[in-house]
Amino acid sequence: MKKKNGLMKILIFLPILLFVLLVGWIGVSEWNGAGRKVMPVTEAVPEESLAQSASEASEETEVLKVGESQSQEENASAGEETEPKPAVHLLFAGDILLSSHVIAAYDKEGSIKGVLDEGYRTEIGGADIFMANQEFPFSSRGSAAPDKQFTFRLPPSKVFLMNEIGVDIVALANNHSLDYGTDALVDTCTALDGAGIRYVGAGPDMNRAKQLEKIEVNGKAIGFLAASRVYPDHNWVANSKKPGMVSGYDPTILLEEIKKAKEICDYVVVYIHWGVERDEKPQEYQRILGKQIIDAGADLVIGSHPHVLQGIEYYNGKPICYSLGNFIFGSSIPKTALLRAQVDFAQGSTTLSLVPGTSKAGYTRTLTQEDEIQGFYQYFQGISFGVSVDENGVIHNNGN
Repeated sequence: MKKKNGLMKILIFLPILLFVLLVGWIGVSEWNGAGRKVMPVTEAVPEESLAQSASEASEETEVLKVGESQSQEENASAGEETEPKPAVHLLFAGDILLSSHVIAAYDKEGSIKGVLDEGYRTEIGGADIFMANQEFPFSSRGSAAPDKQFTFRLPPSKVFLMNEIGVDIVALANNHSLDYGTDALVDTCTALDGAGIRYVGAGPDMNRAKQLEKIEVNGKAIGFLAASRVYPDHNWVANSKKPGMVSGYDPTILLEEIKKAKEICDYVVVYIHWGVERDEKPQEYQRILGKQIIDAGADLVIGSHPHVLQGIEYYNGKPICYSLGNFIFGSSIPKTALLRAQVDFAQGSTTLSLVPGTSKAGYTRTLTQEDEIQGFYQYFQGISFGVSVDENGVIHNNGN
């Protein structure tokens, strides 16, 4: 009986125990359900700290956005840097001689307007670099070279005329730079230096005569060199101790300097005095030497001396302009022209075009009549080699 009573107590107590355990299990489940309340107890975090954390999180997000914005700006900036830069506008003339006719024309007007018309003044003013051959020295010293039919010079005080014309750089390698000897050549260099006009092809010694003139335009280095294949005496050639010029008869020095120039310049121009006076057809040696100059690394060859225009020829895609004739001179000039060279580095191209004109009594002007302009273009095409000249004066290479 006692055993039955004991068994009965166990049976009654067991459900109660199970109920208590069940309630405890449910309670624990409630605390554990969100996965938070069963975590170890930590110190309470003040509201301001929570706000600060939220603010820091917000600031961090803003920093990322600024970083993205900066990256976009940097990319935009980088994009701007990679945009093609404007083409370099080079402009070339042939011989300039400030003769008595030119000085009289200047004095009559009281300005360069008496020497150049508005068309040419505007054209020169719009060029990045304007280059010509200076066919005389600036000096009051020395004696005229013997056995020369024509000798020229102007006092150094007249150098301002070259500034007013708008000349940036001149070739001094020609058959008149030493008309009055080496002292006169040195005076010329001094006068040009004082006027801020660069010069190539001649100088106080060979190092200066062969020196590259490098001018930077739109971030591109344009190099200039010059030499002469025309002079009356070999003594006109410079050496390490004597003023003079770079020779084109033996082009060794010239070709070496072209190769050096090509290593540090983006574009190399060689201005050379050569040919036969009054002959519109280049000599065979001109065509050979022109190609040698291109092979050495020149991108453009400009010629002078014949006092008349000679045509253009392309060699390996590079232009050789054999003669630009006279531009400002003593005698009348029935036909003259400026040569534009638009150098587009992004496209790797040089576009040549002509600005035709004429000159009389020291006054050089552009052609204005359309029939005269078109006639000039056809004439120039006729004296050139493998090129055509369109109605706008643009010269096209027909495959050379």
